[in-house]
Amino acid sequence: MTVTYDPKTYTLRVVLNSLPVAESDEDKPGVILDYDRDGNVVSMEVLDASNRVEDPHQMDFRAAI
Repeated sequence: MTVTYDPKTYTLRVVLNSLPVAESDEDKPGVILDYDRDGNVVSMEVLDASNRVEDPHQMDFRAAI
């Protein structure tokens, strides 16, 4: 999994796996989900993330126990 933030476009991208994207859908305004050919979520983009995310420059990863 890869998380990137582009401060020039204010876009936050979470890539769950490297499968090719077959379809994209703007689930909610500014939230784009990318799907593989089987309908599984491959990645997610949050547009205008600087106004939607508490701190797009910081990430806190917590594994479920």
